[in-house]
Amino acid sequence: MNLKLVKNNQELENAYRIRKVVFVEEQQVPVEEEIDHLEAESKHFVLYDHNEPVGAGRFRVVDDYGKVERICVLKEKRGTGAGRVIMEGIEAFAKSKGISKLKLNAQTHAIPFYENLGYEVISEEFMDAGIPHRTMAKHI
Repeated sequence: MNLKLVKNNQELENAYRIRKVVFVEEQQVPVEEEIDHLEAESKHFVLYDHNEPVGAGRFRVVDDYGKVERICVLKEKRGTGAGRVIMEGIEAFAKSKGISKLKLNAQTHAIPFYENLGYEVISEEFMDAGIPHRTMAKHI
């Protein structure tokens, strides 16, 4: 599997397509909440498996930390290490930009996945797009 920083419109469309399948179709998040006003200021990533897009994520700088967002993997590729590849790639990108603290809002069912990557829960549970979440952080 190969994680790419999005550099053109086709790659960005690949990222959006994966996000729409996972968040809009599977989880019933309204598309206007999924594709939001923060897209232009974000760095986007697409995970490819044999040139087929199978995962995505985005990253942006907020104040003094990096915000990891919209991490998703197609259902048929979950459990293969795809999510870890995305997260490690985004962390390496953040580190290359001099960012040492990362935060993310994890769906509660995904907390064990992020804990295995060294993230710690730092908030109470809250609802986002009708889905329970908790904020997590990690120093890299």
